[in-house]
Amino acid sequence: MLVLTRKKGQSIIIGGVIKIVHLGHDRYGAVKIGIEAPKNINIVRSELIDEK
Repeated sequence: MLVLTRKKGQSIIIGGVIKIVHLGHDRYGAVKIGIEAPKNINIVRSELIDEK
């Protein structure tokens, strides 16, 4: 696993086509991220897959 530290507004690029942006955090400490990816790439929260 690669672990990175990002400040608000900073991003990482995966495979040249997926961009993950640190948008900030809420008052409870939850991190807000934005994901930009081509429409043909499915983005699913892992807890939804693990339920099966």
